[in-house]
Amino acid sequence: MKIGILDAATVGADLDLSPLKKCGELIIYELTAPEEIVERVKDLDVIITNKVVLGEENLKECTHLKMIALLATGYNNIDIQYAKSKGIAVANVAGYSTESVAQHTFAMLLHLIEHLGQYDEYVKSRQYADSEMFTYIAWPYHELNGKVLGIVGLGAIGRAVARIATAFGMEVVYYSTSGKNNSDDYKRVSLEELLKISDVVSVHAPYNEQTHHLIGYEQIVQMKRNAYLLNLGRGNIIVEADLARALNEELILGAGLDVLGKEPIDHHNALFEVKDKNRLLITPHIAWASVEARNQLIQEVVMNIEALKRQENRNRIV
Repeated sequence: MKIGILDAATVGADLDLSPLKKCGELIIYELTAPEEIVERVKDLDVIITNKVVLGEENLKECTHLKMIALLATGYNNIDIQYAKSKGIAVANVAGYSTESVAQHTFAMLLHLIEHLGQYDEYVKSRQYADSEMFTYIAWPYHELNGKVLGIVGLGAIGRAVARIATAFGMEVVYYSTSGKNNSDDYKRVSLEELLKISDVVSVHAPYNEQTHHLIGYEQIVQMKRNAYLLNLGRGNIIVEADLARALNEELILGAGLDVLGKEPIDHHNALFEVKDKNRLLITPHIAWASVEARNQLIQEVVMNIEALKRQENRNRIV
């Protein structure tokens, strides 16, 4: 079986891809430009990809292709109908990054709420070395204990975040964007109520018609002035220009984003215009990418390919 990874660089140069070699002859491409796809995939039995867009235009010359194995949960980059019409299996991986994203959520929150960047810079600039006091309380911070965490989207990741929040002594409420998720462990509220009562609003919802621009200026105005807004779901759930405006108007204390409407970020994104940079923390879509999560991802892809060999249906979209 001939297997090709089209964008290995997206899972990190440090990752060991050797487990995939037991599935067949492995060809590794760090990245694949659109004009390179046809030549690289035409002789493959299995295509492994994260974000490369695949459909009839670049797959029509594939005569041996049996599976597209995704290095991701989302599959909007694959023409599912075309794959189905040609009998090409498509398999994704779900649940591998739950703990990683939940951990990153609190890493971002604690960085913001405790002003860690400012205090670190104070010490490293040697200002602390010249201080007359052992402590320096320039940026007061609050405890998470007793605060309300509002989770938008109570799927697997939302539940993991809720579990950690409970350990911090936070009260958890949630809003179900699909209307389908229910939990007896936490209070379900409307989005309006969640925004009004939460000290921290954390978004962990998928992107769809219901969540497109779910939180804009009108919604941020409803939040507490000392609240924080986090998005570790998908870009375009929060209107970025509205968030930038709200931060400049000091409507909330701060925001943390791991996902953006356009990735990589556009040079002219309104978020670059936020005046107080300490109010905004942005990471380049890395919440999913702990070493453990990425190793689990590779193992899941191996199992998806091995299942194909056994003619078993595992994690199949089609």
